[in-house]
Amino acid sequence: MNGWRRRGGLLVAHLTEREAGLLRGMVGQVRDMLEARVAALPRDELAELTGITAGPTTPPEDRVLARLLPDFHREDATLSGGLRALHEPELLAVKDGVAGVVLDTCPARGGRLRLTDEQAQAWLAALNDVRLALGTVLEVTEDMPDELPADDPRAPHLVVYHWLTWVQESLIQALAGT
Repeated sequence: MNGWRRRGGLLVAHLTEREAGLLRGMVGQVRDMLEARVAALPRDELAELTGITAGPTTPPEDRVLARLLPDFHREDATLSGGLRALHEPELLAVKDGVAGVVLDTCPARGGRLRLTDEQAQAWLAALNDVRLALGTVLEVTEDMPDELPADDPRAPHLVVYHWLTWVQESLIQALAGT
């Protein structure tokens, strides 16, 4: 990727086929995890009648999903469960939507990307979700070194994490016009 640039009213970048495949694969994996959370919800007849969907009251057991869907209140589990039941379905829908924008706009074989500001905002949100998921798996912390020893199995994945950070930062700068 050559970084994001503003060209007229669009944000433009070029992805290699490998970069596009990597992005599409990671966004798709996060989306699949979120869809599995939705699919695990019990059937709710009242929601079907009213159109008001209630989410689960407990956080996900999977640590990656728990990072993507954090507690709504840290000090009161009952309040957190109630807030989760109210807001998690909407949060899941938003996350699914931004992932869909990336998958719809990222060319499968690489090439030139042209995004509106609204699409770029969706890309930022989806990239953030991918970085959170990957960072959780890699156990990224503030004091983690930028590079890991070559024999550390996380080393190549940390390179991808840093690349995603750069893609996201480049897009933010292009949106801001800097």
